[in-house]
Amino acid sequence: MKSYILPLILTLFAGMSTLVGGFITFFIKRNNLQALSVGLGFSAGVMVYVSLSELVPNSEMILKNYYGLFGSKAMVFGGFLFGVIIAVLIDYFIPDHIEDDFLGSPTKKQQRRRIKRAGLITALAVTLHNLPEGMATFLVSSQDLALGIPVAIAIAIHNIPEGIAIALPIFHSTGKKRLAVLYSFLSGISEPVGGLIGVILLKTILPEQSVGIMTAAVAGIMVYLSFDTLLPLAREYGENHHVIIGIITGMLIMSFSLIFL
Repeated sequence: MKSYILPLILTLFAGMSTLVGGFITFFIKRNNLQALSVGLGFSAGVMVYVSLSELVPNSEMILKNYYGLFGSKAMVFGGFLFGVIIAVLIDYFIPDHIEDDFLGSPTKKQQRRRIKRAGLITALAVTLHNLPEGMATFLVSSQDLALGIPVAIAIAIHNIPEGIAIALPIFHSTGKKRLAVLYSFLSGISEPVGGLIGVILLKTILPEQSVGIMTAAVAGIMVYLSFDTLLPLAREYGENHHVIIGIITGMLIMSFSLIFL
């Protein structure tokens, strides 16, 4: 158990960096709709980029060891599609308020309800992303601490924009900065929890290739959420160039952070 203490600390450090993103909301005015539009575009850019450039390739790399080149691509596609189906079900069971369907222009209260919903689903998606990410950080660190330290630092860096993606819509919809930070914290803590749960499951029930399928499914959830929820809201509360600025900024920051991997 002593050999697991440092890997657990590194995983906790990586996950808790989402709090840094949460605290950035302290410097943003609640009613700044331009900042909200850029922030939602930023969130979508972060999630699409990390899904297609990190999660999908990592999933294929894991599954290739078990199913070969063609089989791994098929499994990644199946996992991604499964994630999209999960996201559709989330949309179905957490629908927009029914009044939005009957009113031409939503009231401020209804707007904030929709923005809060987007923030909550983003938090759920990032939490699901952090579970396998925490598992990977923990496993790498427990096998090779010298390799685990830079991996944990790199993950911590790219968890900061994920914290922003969660906190900004929560703060804008509720006006409560502490609540926004709390959701960032809860999403971040899922990383060390994911590490512990993952190790237990892999050693008892789940086959190792399930990590690859799970990673592809998370990518599907995040891509669907970005195009179905975040980008439409971003365009609604700002001009097109605000959305594009947010998307490009999110992708650039994620690309720079992943260079350290």
